[in-house]
Amino acid sequence: MVAPASITEEILELKKQRKAIILAHHYQDHEIQELADIIGDSLELSRKARDYEGEVIAFCGVYFMAETAKVLNPNRVVVVPDKDAGCSLVDACSADQVRAFKRLHPEYVIVSYINTSVEVKAESDILCTSRNAVDIVNSVPKEKPILFLPDINLGNYVRKMSGRENMRIWQGACIVHSTFASRKLVAAKAEHPEALIAAHPECPPDVLRMANFIGSTSAIINWCVNAPADEIIVMTESGVSHSLQKLAPHKKFYFVANENCNCSECPYMKKNSLEKLADCLRTLEPRVEIAPDIMRRALVPIERMLAVK
Repeated sequence: MVAPASITEEILELKKQRKAIILAHHYQDHEIQELADIIGDSLELSRKARDYEGEVIAFCGVYFMAETAKVLNPNRVVVVPDKDAGCSLVDACSADQVRAFKRLHPEYVIVSYINTSVEVKAESDILCTSRNAVDIVNSVPKEKPILFLPDINLGNYVRKMSGRENMRIWQGACIVHSTFASRKLVAAKAEHPEALIAAHPECPPDVLRMANFIGSTSAIINWCVNAPADEIIVMTESGVSHSLQKLAPHKKFYFVANENCNCSECPYMKKNSLEKLADCLRTLEPRVEIAPDIMRRALVPIERMLAVK
């Protein structure tokens, strides 16, 4: 879909006036990705947010991502197109719950997936993304017990890959990835028998067992582009199709509908729009504001994550 010239021109002019950068996650609508300065997954966008030197960051993704950008850029204005662009994983784990666990189990190292609120991050020892989760867990001394939160599927995958037996896993789940059904994947494979399968580790274990490749959003894109196959079934949010079609136009990519909406779209990611992006650049609202103490405490586990190569 091609964005209307008027709204596109307005956004570009506002970006120039505000000395702003537009960051967009791979799950955003295609027209937003076309206007973004940087498209990436959580880890890539976190690093770019840290390195940016302008005045305004317009973060097109979900709210916890913009919070991370604000923690890394406390003196810059961070705005979002829609403040209600949330995340089921954030909703599954509150800071009060984490504090209660820590009081009962002070010996545990808290490893939090980046898909958490800034308040939960402030209670954590170190963060991870789907790309570096195994490396992060392996960086914790083996004798230390770990609480991994909040995604149960990613946690189970990390425990399997790291061999960490002393790891407890929170019971949260992504409303998109966790509802991909293996029976639908089996049907897609029967329809496209030559296709390889790439899956995000937030998918259920029975889906992951069928995958030829398991990785983060950006890792999936890179693998699909370079894989020796002309057809690939992609088990993640369908927003990645934009990058896939641009980078490998000769290949065919198939997306399997999940059980919630008979689609493979994140309803939270899709709350953002060009009109809302223009509005937030024009008014600098909704603005991400975080208490200084929370930002200071959340920065520690974020920096620890970014230091792990």
